[in-house]
Amino acid sequence: MLFLDIIAKKRDGGRHTPGELAFVARAAAKGLVPDYQLSAWLMAVLCRGMDEKETVELTRAMAASGETLGLGAIKRPKADKHSTGGVGDGVSLALAPLAAACGLAVPMMSGRGLGHTGGTLDKLESIEGFRVRLDLSEIRAQVSAHGFSLFGQTGTLAPADRTLYALRDATATVPARPLIVASILSKKAAEELDALVLDVKVGSGAIFRDAKSARELARALVKTSKGLGMPTVAVLTAMEQPLGRFVGNALEVRQAMEILRGDETAADYLECLLALGGWMLKLAGLSKTPAAGAELMRSKIADGSGLRLFRDCVKAQGGSVAVIDDLSLLPKAKLSREVRAAKSGFVSALDARKVGHAAVLLGAGRAFKEQELDYGAGLELLKKVGDRVAKGETLAVLHAADEDKLDLGEREYREALKISSKAVRAKSVVLEIIR
Repeated sequence: MLFLDIIAKKRDGGRHTPGELAFVARAAAKGLVPDYQLSAWLMAVLCRGMDEKETVELTRAMAASGETLGLGAIKRPKADKHSTGGVGDGVSLALAPLAAACGLAVPMMSGRGLGHTGGTLDKLESIEGFRVRLDLSEIRAQVSAHGFSLFGQTGTLAPADRTLYALRDATATVPARPLIVASILSKKAAEELDALVLDVKVGSGAIFRDAKSARELARALVKTSKGLGMPTVAVLTAMEQPLGRFVGNALEVRQAMEILRGDETAADYLECLLALGGWMLKLAGLSKTPAAGAELMRSKIADGSGLRLFRDCVKAQGGSVAVIDDLSLLPKAKLSREVRAAKSGFVSALDARKVGHAAVLLGAGRAFKEQELDYGAGLELLKKVGDRVAKGETLAVLHAADEDKLDLGEREYREALKISSKAVRAKSVVLEIIR
C-alpha cells in the first residue's frame, strides 16, 4: 500500500477503507512516512471530509496504534470526562475524586493549556511535587488503590494522535471535524471505558462560539463514540463568562478544594460538576437517573470522602498533601491588585475569552507552548453576570509578578466587563444534553 495513493484517494473525494485508515494510523505512530505526506493527507481530509463510518474507523485505528490502559482487572465500572476547554474550567480536579468516591474507576487523562484556555496538568503542577507523567503500571496501581488517577497522555497510549495533533497544529488543519473527533475519542477508546461524558463548551471562551457548531461537534462525537461501543453523552455548557470564581492554576486548585469542602459560592461551577458527574454515574449503571447521580455526588462532598480521595491522589503522585489542609500554602504571585467598579449597576457581561487573555497577560497561561507559568498568577472574580455592584466596590483581584503585568491584565479584564443599569439574570450553565 502506497501512502501516495491514500492521499490521492481522499484528495479526489474517495472513501477510505478500514485497512487504509489503519495504515494511516500505523504510519503516524511509527514514523513510516514523511511528515509532509501525513500533512498532505490531513489537508485532503480538511477539504474533502470523512463520513461517519470513516471517522469511526480512523478513531479505532488511532486507539489501536499503541497500548491500551489495561484496567480489566479492576471490577469497578470505568468512566471518564472530556472537556473541549474553557476559562476557569477546573472541574476535573473535583469531579475525578467525587466520581471515584461514588464507585467509579476514573482514569482522568488530561492536557495542558494553551492560549486563553487552561490545562488540568498545569493546575495540578501548581501543587509542589505533583507528578503528572506516569507510566501505565503507575496509573493502573493508582486507579486500583484510590479509584482514580490524574495524568497526562503517555507515549504509548494512542501514539498516532500525538503525531497527527502536532501536524494539524502546524498545517492549519485543526478545524477538520473528523480529525477533532478522532483525536478526542482515540485517547478515550484506549482507556477502554464503560462510559464517557463530554463537556462541549459554547460561547466566547470556547473553541466554538456558536451553539450550532458546538452541537454539530457534540453529535459527531456521540455518534462516533457509540460506533466504537462506548456509551456516551455530550453536555453542552455555557462559556460566555468564566466558570467559577477563579482563573489561574493554583487559584483553580483552591476552588476545587473549597468545593470538595462543601463551599457552594461558585454555583455555576457546582452545577457543571454535578451535571457531568450525574451523567457519568447514570451511564456507568451506578444511578438510575442523572439527578440521582448528582445527589450521590453531593453526598460525597458532604461526608468528605471526595476530599480524602483527592488527598490520597496527591500523596500517591508525589505532591505535598500539606496544601490540601492549608490552602494558603499554594503558590502565590508576588503582587495583587483590586479592580474597582467605575459605576454602580449590574454585571451584564464578563467575556470569557478576554478574561482568559487577561490571565495569560498576568502570567497564568501560555501564549506559546514553551512559555513558563507563574502558578500563583490569575484572577479572583468577586462579581459575575447578574451580580449587583456599587461604585468603588471590588470587582476582581488580580495576581501577577509585577506592576506591568497587572496593568496589562487589568486593561484586558476591564474590556471583558460590562455594567448596565438594568438587572440581568444569570443563565443556567447546562444548555442541552445530546445522547
